[in-house]
Amino acid sequence: MESDKHADLLLAQQAQAGDTKARLRVNAIANPIIQYQNSRFCKRFCREHQYQYRCTLEKPVGNPSADAPLCEWGNAGYAWMLDELTRPERLKRYAAKNDASLKSYFFYIANSLAFYERWKDWRFGRRVYVPEYIRDISPHAAKVFFMLRTSESLEAIAQAITQDKGATEKLVSQIVTELVKRKRLYLLNAPENVSLTHAEDATDIELPVSGFDVEQDEQRELFVQAWEQLTEIEQFVLEAMLLEKKSADAVLHALNEMGVTLSQAEPASPNNRQQLYYFRRKALDRLSTIIKSNMG
Repeated sequence: MESDKHADLLLAQQAQAGDTKARLRVNAIANPIIQYQNSRFCKRFCREHQYQYRCTLEKPVGNPSADAPLCEWGNAGYAWMLDELTRPERLKRYAAKNDASLKSYFFYIANSLAFYERWKDWRFGRRVYVPEYIRDISPHAAKVFFMLRTSESLEAIAQAITQDKGATEKLVSQIVTELVKRKRLYLLNAPENVSLTHAEDATDIELPVSGFDVEQDEQRELFVQAWEQLTEIEQFVLEAMLLEKKSADAVLHALNEMGVTLSQAEPASPNNRQQLYYFRRKALDRLSTIIKSNMG
């Protein structure tokens, strides 16, 4: 494990420095994750495109006429995701902590809410806005908000708003605290956010958790809190199978393509349907247990 971690770290450093062969290996590691997420995101917002354009995804959708022009969103989305995951700045942040492989690092980012929101910003040309509740904190809050989004250092922020380090640190803390309270920390594109499911997705669909009605506001909040305590893999499996109604075979294919193992007992073996259904049941049980525990 230690040697694998060291090899991934060395590979990331070489790719970051511009080594062509290392770049190709890093791209190959990210490829299955990008293929799956690009297809998933693109299909989610395809709408009438599938009837007007020929799809360029790995598994095309729609049935347009033979002379229909090619849709470039799939190719462009792949390029965007590849840059997001493997650009030098991203590789520089990879520290291989806690035995995390480079594939796990990419999986972590690609399944984060921040990644999804950035993709939508790119896809729909959305302008980033500063919420009013952030602007109300201080005249400098908007500038600090944008600098936090680009991961500027505390010293750089303090210099930009002409405040001392202590006052700047306090302002940053107020902004982060306000976003956390409102479950909007992803607006800063923080990499530690790991849920692909935003509030609407997580609360508008009723999961089969016994004795739980997501239509009630109080329980809706309990659901969101519990969902955020699940692991990335638990969220991924429940979202794919229960929210998006993906078949077991499709989910297994995605997990195996991304190198995710559900069974600790057989880490080197491909996932099978029995393991998947067992994992889903255990994830639902854990979600229900967390909800009941939060209810006191």
